[in-house]
Amino acid sequence: MFSFRRNSIEKLQPVAPVTELRSLAEPTAFDFTVFGALPSLSGVVITPISALQVPAVSSGVRAIAEAMSSLPLHLYERREDGGRGRFTDSAADRLLNEAANPWTGGGQLRELITADAVAWGNGYAAIVRDRNDKPVELHRLNPASVTLDIDASTSEPSYKVTTGNNQTRRLAFSDVLHLRAPSTLSTDAVKGRSPLTDAKDAIGLLVVLQGHAAKLFSNGGRPSGILSFKEKLGADVAARIKASWLAATSGSSAGGTAVLEQGAEWKALQFTSVDSQFLEIWNLSINEVARVLRVPPVLLMDYSRQTWANAETGGQQFLTYSLAPWLSRWEAEVSLKLIDEADRKKVFAEHLTDALLRSDFASRATAYGQYRSMGAMTANEVRAGLNLPKIDGGDVLQNPYTTTGRPAAQPKADAQEGDQ
Repeated sequence: MFSFRRNSIEKLQPVAPVTELRSLAEPTAFDFTVFGALPSLSGVVITPISALQVPAVSSGVRAIAEAMSSLPLHLYERREDGGRGRFTDSAADRLLNEAANPWTGGGQLRELITADAVAWGNGYAAIVRDRNDKPVELHRLNPASVTLDIDASTSEPSYKVTTGNNQTRRLAFSDVLHLRAPSTLSTDAVKGRSPLTDAKDAIGLLVVLQGHAAKLFSNGGRPSGILSFKEKLGADVAARIKASWLAATSGSSAGGTAVLEQGAEWKALQFTSVDSQFLEIWNLSINEVARVLRVPPVLLMDYSRQTWANAETGGQQFLTYSLAPWLSRWEAEVSLKLIDEADRKKVFAEHLTDALLRSDFASRATAYGQYRSMGAMTANEVRAGLNLPKIDGGDVLQNPYTTTGRPAAQPKADAQEGDQ
């Protein structure tokens, strides 16, 4: 139904053969942009896909991406009186919150692009425009199929997209929403760097620990003891005793009673210091992943240090230290690519973060009461925060604790609930 702008896309062309040669001894040879894999000190090769198979990594990426999709991203207009209001005369608001395209919701698209940016370093969405140069759809691009090119003379970026039939198309920078992962270690300011790149060793250690635990407990755990015999056994007798012992103590018969023969003696094995520190090493690696993603460990389902005192401030901490860089990048990219240049002086994009800042009901009631008494909020503004309908006379700024007179009439919906 729609097509890309003619001046922003080239015709599909066959992919040119790779002419650049690199030695595998070079550190830059193993990069996300080349092979999509990074070797870690543990000997495990880490890719975005294999990293997301680690529960701690997957939990951290989902915490950021799902939070971004749950926060509305609206456009606002600056007014002459210094205030602001919703700017609904734009397709960008619909694309970001309602439907990005016929098969993807706006929130879902923002979640996918954010997850791409965390895992790959860059998240992309092609902007489909109509003949009047207005955005009408947003299409997610697989980050593994996108190559960023920088013009040597103008420094203007463009994007080469490889399609499934081994052909390419080129998109102008203005027709691609490009979400870059925040990182100070990137050597290219235009291209993002995945935080998983910096945590490859911690992730590799988690992969090794996870595999070790899986193999260990697949056989019912480590050997609990050793059978010793005073006399030398023949091969047939040793094989029979071993089979009898395994049948009585392993698999579904674990914990069963075994009968010793041939003067056998049972000697229990003790856990070594390395065995006893297995969980400590595991928890340390999980905390390392939380640090590099800048996500509180509690969002990785690590409640070892969660208390009643710090649980209430968790939402504010997550918003300030984890989501703030992603929020600012989304807002800047939307303002640059989806808002007309003539409207940028008065129109801007901003997230609604109230959902993350809501505390318990008693604290919210106290805060609303203080705002009402100081004249900072009207009754209808408080009711909007509680998802209640407006009431007559509720748009007047007044202190309800000092104002006398007949209270405003209740709406029919509230009155009916009170009668029940």
